[in-house]
Amino acid sequence: MEGRRAAARAPGLARDRAPCRRASCRRGPLLLLPLLLLSFAAADEEVLVNTRLETSDLRWTNHPADDPQWEEASGIDDEGNSVRTYEICTPNSPASYWLRTRWIPRREATTLYVEIRFTMMECSSLNQRPCKETFNLYYYQSDSDEATPTHPAWMENPYTKVTTVAADHLLRRGGEQRSNVKLLRLDALRGAGLYLAFQSQGACMALLAVRVFYRKCPPLRRAFASFPETVPHSLVEQAQGVCVENAVTPLGEQSGPPSMLCAEDGLWVGQPTSNCACRPGYEAGESDVHCRACPSGQFKAGSGPGVCGPCPIRSNTLIPGSAYCPCSHGYYRADSDPPHAACTRPPSAPRSIICQVNESSASLEWSEPLDRGGRGDLNYRVLCSACGTTTAKGLVGSCSPCDDGVLYRPAQRGLTHRRVTVWGLRPHTRYTFTVQSLNGVSAVSQSEPASSRVNVTTSTDVAPPISGLRRAAASESSLSLEWNIPVLQNQNQILDYQLRYSPKDGEEAGQWQYVLSQSSSVVLRGLRRAAQYLVQVRARCQAGYGSFSAASSFSTLPDGGAHSQLAVTAVLVSMAILLLIAATTLAFFCYRRRRRASAVNDKSGHYQMGQTMKVYIDPFTYEDPNEAVREFAKEIEASFVKIEEVIGAGEFGEVCRGRLRVPGRKENYVAIKTLKGGYTDKQRRDFLSEASIMGQFQHPNIIHLEGVITTSCPVMILTEFMENGALDSFLRLNDGQFTTIQLVGMLRGIAAGMKYLSDMSFVHRDLAARNILVNSNLVCKVSDFGLSRFLTENSSDPTYTSSLGGKIPIRWTAPEAIAYRKFTSASDAWSYGIVMWEVMSYGERPYWDMSNQDVINAIEQDYRLPPPPDCPSSLHALMLDCWQKERANRPRFCDVVAALDRLIRNPASLKVTLAEGRSVSQPLLDQRVPPPLSSCGSVSEWLRWIKMERYEQNFLQEGFSSLEIVSQLNTEDLLRVGVTLAGHQKKILSSIQTLRTHKTPPTLLY
Repeated sequence: MEGRRAAARAPGLARDRAPCRRASCRRGPLLLLPLLLLSFAAADEEVLVNTRLETSDLRWTNHPADDPQWEEASGIDDEGNSVRTYEICTPNSPASYWLRTRWIPRREATTLYVEIRFTMMECSSLNQRPCKETFNLYYYQSDSDEATPTHPAWMENPYTKVTTVAADHLLRRGGEQRSNVKLLRLDALRGAGLYLAFQSQGACMALLAVRVFYRKCPPLRRAFASFPETVPHSLVEQAQGVCVENAVTPLGEQSGPPSMLCAEDGLWVGQPTSNCACRPGYEAGESDVHCRACPSGQFKAGSGPGVCGPCPIRSNTLIPGSAYCPCSHGYYRADSDPPHAACTRPPSAPRSIICQVNESSASLEWSEPLDRGGRGDLNYRVLCSACGTTTAKGLVGSCSPCDDGVLYRPAQRGLTHRRVTVWGLRPHTRYTFTVQSLNGVSAVSQSEPASSRVNVTTSTDVAPPISGLRRAAASESSLSLEWNIPVLQNQNQILDYQLRYSPKDGEEAGQWQYVLSQSSSVVLRGLRRAAQYLVQVRARCQAGYGSFSAASSFSTLPDGGAHSQLAVTAVLVSMAILLLIAATTLAFFCYRRRRRASAVNDKSGHYQMGQTMKVYIDPFTYEDPNEAVREFAKEIEASFVKIEEVIGAGEFGEVCRGRLRVPGRKENYVAIKTLKGGYTDKQRRDFLSEASIMGQFQHPNIIHLEGVITTSCPVMILTEFMENGALDSFLRLNDGQFTTIQLVGMLRGIAAGMKYLSDMSFVHRDLAARNILVNSNLVCKVSDFGLSRFLTENSSDPTYTSSLGGKIPIRWTAPEAIAYRKFTSASDAWSYGIVMWEVMSYGERPYWDMSNQDVINAIEQDYRLPPPPDCPSSLHALMLDCWQKERANRPRFCDVVAALDRLIRNPASLKVTLAEGRSVSQPLLDQRVPPPLSSCGSVSEWLRWIKMERYEQNFLQEGFSSLEIVSQLNTEDLLRVGVTLAGHQKKILSSIQTLRTHKTPPTLLY
């Protein structure tokens, strides 16, 4: 053994064990170099192992234990630091010698990097036959430190090989003394930790330093967002951050928290997605990483990129970080004023009021106040007070506000012009008119507006108050009223009368209605039955209106008397006779219908005795389609619904996800279809027809209608929320991830839903995987009922315009429906067969890239879709049954459900597939099947044919650039390339197996 080993020592490196006395040592090959000064520290790396920093024994495990060839050595480097190394030199022995590290916890990293510094002797200088200039690196994952000298077994499985490491620089006598540094990567780690193992098979080398680390993106502040230290778990990791101190997301923003991409090399990539901005009162600092407060005397009103500015005139702030500046004493801002507006004050009083009295009216004019308060929204208000009647003895009575008989033209409040006319004044009465000046801050100043007053006295006689108001006649809806004619002096005449009335009780109490009359009587019509009304009346002469009389109360009658009772009785008797006739007719109709249904049920055996069959009712048979909506769909309060995000777009508007919270019920997620604005009556009717249809269905495999919102905008349809969306896109996203029994379970759910619809005599007409929705429990539900589609040529749903008009999804439609528009449950069964093919092919496009006309021609020539890869023969047989040309020969949905139940109860039947290499009995369709690898010209072309082009860059980066190399790949190689999905591995390996059975001799990968 001593003769086989040759571990060289470096001059100038002190050793802490006995000097080597072997001949191989005395030959002097230099394995250890004195320059061990590589720095491993980096700001974006977390080091798990660094032997460069170890000063005591590493205590790594040798194998075989009875013949340990890896020797641990200690020395002093040029900086005086103690270092630990491992050496081995067995150039004349091809046996495997292993060296295993201690257990290394990986923490939160899933990708580790191993940096190895080593030296390697050139085999030619050793003159040994089995000598090698490489060594192998392995790793073993475990959740704890469980390794022993005998566990795990010292072989490639259970160890995982990383690579074979070759030296770039070899040591030779008299040559340059250089070390090698290799950086290796370990991906997709799962255990809590791992061991590294080094295997030598005849090498003469030394491990100078081993460093194990993972990379992470350091904490970062950018775009007013703070991102934490992030460990990438994939090629690019999206990290979420928060807004920095004194930064917020502006109101109304619907985006999520700030985010930024952390690359696998520990570097932040690109610019962050952030809506963070400095909050009000704060502005950006010298960079976009922090917000600083506005200094005293400055403010910033809103959040965003703005800067602090000086306080507006007549305002100031002494507090840093102010969002507004308070006004100085005596100055104010209106509620509608922006924060940057100057502070203002109320105006001064109006000047020089001039009043002219003309019989029962007065005209007032005045001049603008001297001080408008610094604002442009000046307006005026006029107040009136009556201060008693003027007699020969003087003024009688105290002042009080004028009653509502006094009218103002153009208005009493909000005057912008300096003139007003006041009507309805009483004769021989002293009035005081007050004119107030107002502007936008008068209300917030909490002080009385500045005003000017003027006193006037009227002298002309007006009509005296009315007396003797009485009821002459009454009915259920009318009152006939009379009153006494007043006596006037000075030969004046009554011109007309004004009467006003209002309900005494109820919501309309106090809301006066006015009526003019040329005589001393009037008839009020359109009143409520058995209701009390307050009535007042006043007269008008040449001097104007007099005052209203005192309010009198009158009531309408509770019923219409004997004649009306007789009429009502006659109407009721007539209605009773009509109802009796209708009930007799309906009973006879139901009896005939029951007899027919019983005969049908006895024939089919589908319904049990005593069951009633619910039949679907077409909403378009209603004379008013809105009646169908009210009958079959529940109206929901708009306030119960909260829209959270838009998840798609439909033909009529957006499709959203939201929450429905009905009082007394648990809150739940709903899908919301909205009707965009500007719709026509026909579009609204077509949109709501789906709700009228869906509301008639109650089945676990039919999408459930929660209700509709039709009384507000936008009009909405609310259904249960299906987390996984449409079935076709869900299958494509999870290609190969489900077992056959799971796929059959999905098909069984769809068939059960279609059986329910068929039993209700409803024909779907557009059954396809895109119209099946999947929830979080993988329950499939039939959806999309009755919505019109106006598809373009570029639509993702291929259609064909039939000779009878209308658009048809050709790839899913039965031949008789395409040719003659004969849609039945049998045509739905044909479509169900296509859905089966879509499910078993994980969302593949039916008939691939064939044109619509090619599909029609192929079906007419009895061509049918071949079975998808790994499709059980029993399922493909059921598909072919659904694709029978004669629709009477196709299975009913109750038969389909029974057949799928038998398969589910007998899982072994699902393992029988068609033999490989089946005969080409359908050339038109088989040419659409992706060709074998041997018929492709390049790796890129082959990947595109099998729809795995997403891995093209991975293959080329790993050096798999030729078909000869690709033909030798196995599962382990695919994992190294990054193909981790089992379905994708299966598809790629199946294509590679086809090549191996055709040609291409095996070649080495390296």
